[in-house]
Amino acid sequence: MIDANNTTHEMKVKDVEGIISFLEKNDIEVYVDGGWAVDALIGKQTRKHEDLDIATPHRYAVKIRRVLKELGYKEIPSPDSWECNFVLGDSFGHMIDVHTFIFNEKGENIFGVAYLPQYLVGRGVVGSIEVKCPPPDVLVEFHTGYEVDESDYMDTLALCNKFDIELPDDYMKFLAIK
Repeated sequence: MIDANNTTHEMKVKDVEGIISFLEKNDIEVYVDGGWAVDALIGKQTRKHEDLDIATPHRYAVKIRRVLKELGYKEIPSPDSWECNFVLGDSFGHMIDVHTFIFNEKGENIFGVAYLPQYLVGRGVVGSIEVKCPPPDVLVEFHTGYEVDESDYMDTLALCNKFDIELPDDYMKFLAIK
């Protein structure tokens, strides 16, 4: 988040631990996604993060807004926000990018962000807590099919190296530079 002084705020390990623990204590099913999911699978923080991406069944969307309001979070307008993808921020500049979905009884995604049940079976560690997250191969797949940047490359390379996954073609341009 950018504040009035035009500085970027960082989401730190202790912030992620606190948010995930708070949501789970409030009986909210939550999965860490994005850069923090990469770090959770690697087992340590590999870079700075401006936000925390989480995934949750859509039935928790209203409850997440309500309980995080207790911690000072409110919705931050964003051009790509919709009922299944919204950003919450606090006065300290911490941002949580919330992605929601609905699976039917067959496990098919019928609404929301295009997660599938097999995308949410990974386990990792952030600080001192275990978190649910996408597995390594899914996170590598999530990091393809768009204009990737240096952060994407570093995240994907770390996953590929740790889990013996082939680096996707999207990242060959970075190897040519090195």
